[in-house]
Amino acid sequence: MTNNDSTFSTGTDGDILVLGATGKTGRRVVRRLRESGAPVRAASRSSEVPFDWTDPGTWGPALDGVRAVYLVAPEDPAPIGDFVDRAVKAGTERFAVLSGHGIQHSGPGFGLGMATAEEAVRGSGAAWTMVRPNNFFQNFTEDLWLEPVRSGRLALPIGTVPEPFIDADDVAAVAAAALTEDGHEGQVYELSGPRAITFAEAARAIGEAAGREVRFEELTPEQYHDELVAQGLPEEVASLLNAMFALHRDGHTADVVDGVQRALGRPAADFHEWVRRTAATGVWS
Repeated sequence: MTNNDSTFSTGTDGDILVLGATGKTGRRVVRRLRESGAPVRAASRSSEVPFDWTDPGTWGPALDGVRAVYLVAPEDPAPIGDFVDRAVKAGTERFAVLSGHGIQHSGPGFGLGMATAEEAVRGSGAAWTMVRPNNFFQNFTEDLWLEPVRSGRLALPIGTVPEPFIDADDVAAVAAAALTEDGHEGQVYELSGPRAITFAEAARAIGEAAGREVRFEELTPEQYHDELVAQGLPEEVASLLNAMFALHRDGHTADVVDGVQRALGRPAADFHEWVRRTAATGVWS
């Protein structure tokens, strides 16, 4: 069956399973779906529906009666194919896969789980939509770069390669549309904001809006790795983040893309406008 031949129904006969339901995009997808009246099953290790990629015993109860899945893959690709197979056998008709802008260019150190998820759903016989965002605005407020910004020093191995940051709310809106509306089957939505800026420019914009200095410092990949480990991050996380920045430095995520416009019929949110609104909350004070 090709994706354009899908007979997926947008009715309410079956739930929508949202994996990673406590994560940046997952919890926003859950909220949007519930606001629209869609039957949602929020799943993670700590959500109302227990789900653990390393415990296949949690998969069956999570998938029972599910018609669509928001698939947030683990870094380890090993369980993904089996999960997709079980989902389809259990009656899942549609997947929206959280992936990444430029994922087709990623190497072995970053993105293997996302790439494997894309491959698995493409071959599953179910309808699918790929959601490939850039780095989120919210990486500056919820984790990753929040504490560096608060400390006044954002130090990364990226140079002057620009990044068209994307609002996680836009990512969730695209995913929710793909899970509930027809017309998104077989689409690969590369998602970015409307303009690309450097990390140094992002740091300066945040500092100006927050009324404090936030300086950007360039690191070598080796320095970045050592700083992450010194902060207590596991070796594998430090290596993964370094591999992610290698993808960015090669320019594979630098272009502004039109996935939000294509999926939703409106422009993507602007980073500077988001910074102004967000600074008023005091998160960076």
